[in-house]
Amino acid sequence: MNNEKIKILLIDDEEEFASTLAERLELRGYVAKIAKGGESGISLIAHESFDIVLLDLMMPGLNGLDTLKQIKIINKHLPVILLTGHGSVQGGTEGMRIGAFDFLMKPLDIKKLIKKIQLAINNE
Repeated sequence: MNNEKIKILLIDDEEEFASTLAERLELRGYVAKIAKGGESGISLIAHESFDIVLLDLMMPGLNGLDTLKQIKIINKHLPVILLTGHGSVQGGTEGMRIGAFDFLMKPLDIKKLIKKIQLAINNE
């Protein structure tokens, strides 16, 4: 799949992190859209189609695991990669049990992230 056709939804409450990551993904030919929290991310997924979701685990309001559960109800085949900056390996493994494709620790290594995105999308 060509990067230019891949639509990524980035759900993260950290605005600066999200916009920087979206920019870095777009420089690599992806289409990236940002949702500032679980509720708005779920709303976007219900109304638009995405190829993959990058989801922060620790967010105020609807946290990453609850958001993941809702995403899987809307589209169980949509790959989700969890992002955590709080050393929460336990949250990452719990997320994979619920249906996440994988999880990565922040700060992100962009090359590792791109590899995971490709793996998740080609896994479909």
